[in-house]
Amino acid sequence: MHLVPPDHRDSRPAAERHRARLLRYVHRYASGDTHRAEDIVQETMLRAWLTADELDQHGDQRLQAWLYRVARNLAIDAHRRDRAIPMGLLTDDTAQQAHGAPDMAEAVATRDMLARALARLSPEHRTVVAHIHLHDRSRAETARVEGVPQGTVKSRNHYALEALRRALDAA
Repeated sequence: MHLVPPDHRDSRPAAERHRARLLRYVHRYASGDTHRAEDIVQETMLRAWLTADELDQHGDQRLQAWLYRVARNLAIDAHRRDRAIPMGLLTDDTAQQAHGAPDMAEAVATRDMLARALARLSPEHRTVVAHIHLHDRSRAETARVEGVPQGTVKSRNHYALEALRRALDAA
């Protein structure tokens, strides 16, 4: 066992003395990603440095507990950010299907192309398509809601889908 004489103690800042153990601890939360773990520890050290005056007053054990708590919270926040899907890109149904989709960029491009094609439809045709295909309403329900005959709903749906097919084929 190697003893360090009292006059040669570690002169590093208090938080820095815990870096190696903290890195091993965070490595587990970072799913083995060394770079992620190092980033989290670096952010933890920065926060410790910014609050050094307050932390030094409470002793080494309290400092260590504070470091581990901050590092754990940062690791959890990073994990949540990785799982997040930006709002507006996917509906709830599409998000469930997208987990198995190999290429998210392709799904977003297809969605954008479909949105552009829908925008080219007349408001009457777009409304019928929304009622029937998005809200899963029957032609009779759609006719009642829109105040038009069922034959008009059937016709608008037919021509709207035909226009969508042409627009998507051209893209």
